This record gives sequence, C-alpha cells and structure tokens, in this order.
Amino acid sequence: MAAVVALIFALAMFPVSSPVSALSSNYYSKTCPKLETAVTNAVKKAMKNHKTVPAALLRMHFHDCFIRGCDASVLLESKGKNTAEKDGPPNISLHAFYVIDNAKKAVEAMCPGVVSCADILALSARDAVALSGGPTWDVPKGRKDGRISKATDTRQLPAPTFNISQLQQSFSQRGLSMADLVALSGGHSLGFSHCSSFQNRIHNFNATLDIDPSISPSFATSLRHVCPAHNKVKNAGATLDSSTTVFDNAYYKLLLPGKSLFSSDQSLLTTPKTKALVSKFARSKSAFENAFVQSMIRMSSITGGGQEIRLDCRRVN
Repeated sequence: MAAVVALIFALAMFPVSSPVSALSSNYYSKTCPKLETAVTNAVKKAMKNHKTVPAALLRMHFHDCFIRGCDASVLLESKGKNTAEKDGPPNISLHAFYVIDNAKKAVEAMCPGVVSCADILALSARDAVALSGGPTWDVPKGRKDGRISKATDTRQLPAPTFNISQLQQSFSQRGLSMADLVALSGGHSLGFSHCSSFQNRIHNFNATLDIDPSISPSFATSLRHVCPAHNKVKNAGATLDSSTTVFDNAYYKLLLPGKSLFSSDQSLLTTPKTKALVSKFARSKSAFENAFVQSMIRMSSITGGGQEIRLDCRRVN
C-alpha cells in the first residue's frame, strides 16, 4: 500500500461491531446483478493509466474499516468546520478516490440507490488484489454507509513503529487474531512508502546506534542513499517489496533476512507464532493467499454505524 500503510489501531472509542451475519455474497443478486462487473471494469480502466491504483485501493479499504468499521467514512469530503478522515495526517497520501467515484456512477446508472459506497470500496479492494496477480474471493456485501467522518479519529491509526504487543492489542480489539495480523500485513506486497515512515530505522535509531540492528546492513545502506538524514525530496521513499505492482509473497521472503521497511513489519519476527507464519508464507504463496483471503473477509465484515446508501460517495445524503 502506498505511503504509510498502517493496518491496525486502537479503537475502543469507536462504535465498531464484530463481523455480522447480515452480510452476504449474494446480497445484490436480484437488485443489482451486474454490480461486480461494473466495479471490476472501473478498476481495470484505472489500472491501465495508473500503476499505483491497486495499492491505493487496498490501503483505502484498510483505512476505512479500521476507523469506524467498513462504512465508507474515508470517502467523505471535509465540510464546513468538520475536517474529514481523508484530510487527517495519516490519510493525506490516500489517492485514487476517483476510481470509486467512477464505479459508483456506473452502478447508479444500472441500480440507482441500491448499492452502498462501502460495498463498492470492498469490491474494489478485492479487484485490486486479483488484478495484480493475487487471489480473488466472494466479498460479503450489505454494508451501509456512515455519516460521520472526523480527521481527529485518524490519530488512532498506529505509526509504523508499533511493536508486536501494540499490534496484538489493536487487532484483538477488533476481533482479529495474530494470524490475521501476519496475513493482512501481506498487503504490503503492493505499494510504496515515504521516507518518514521508516526513517527511525536508518537514522538515529537510539542513543548508541544509528541504524536498527534488525535491518540488513546492505538494505539499510540503500535506504540511506534514497532517504538521507535531512532529506528534502518531497516524495522520496522506497517500494514495500521487490515486486511492488504484483501481489505475491515476496514481502515475507524479504522480511526474513531483514529487508522490510517498517518496524511493525520487523516485529512479526519477534514471537515464535508470528515468525512461524512469516516463514510459512515465505515458503508457500498458496498458503499466504488462502490466509489473506480469509483474513480480508473477516476484516471487511467489521461493520460500524452505517445508516444509508449514499448517492454520492463523497457526501452524505
């Protein structure tokens, strides 16, 4: 996922419920049977022009679900005195909202007032993975769109400096396991990160070390070249793995020898259980894909306080 990809955060203050049975893969089978084709076409068209679209859509979906549940609150524009989630500091680098707009327009032309923006976003994230060489799956549908979006809530998104205890706490608060944490971290198969997200590992690591000892020395040297201590290049950074536009298990293969960007990535090697899963996914792409699909379904089924079917994904009705 592009820029800072934080997959977890503490959410006790938000009204987020656990996955619910109300969602169904055939929710729109009668009311909007061509929904998924329309969404897939919108994602395909955007990918032809912008190679960063898949990473952007996947990250957008994560950031939506982790604030108030998967209710499309991340899509709302700031209005009046209210600054929306998308304008909160961790979300400033989110992009490709136009893809959701285009998909919504196509869906509204076929099935007006029927399909939520939250469902379109969930489908778009699935298509982003599948069209990048990853697995596909039946997306549970039936989410409602929320009416609340506050930039201040994005403070709950963790820094990529989280350790394993912080990650575990954040996931457990949402009914997600350590296995989900390791599988969903594989979303880092796609995208790019700005220097600011991993600068802590390659400059002034602590009082005695300049570089994080858990990072590969040669990898650290390459990162320091791209991201010097007083970097002034606005969009400088590095890709999240060696095949940044292909959804595969390269992320885990690089993580084992210390070639991951974030402290939060490296922390997956600090407990026997999570390290064993990293090793398993590094060995087997199919094992990773199967786990990722199940974890994505669990995560994307977290529902919040959605109340409506938004006619314009950027505005409440």
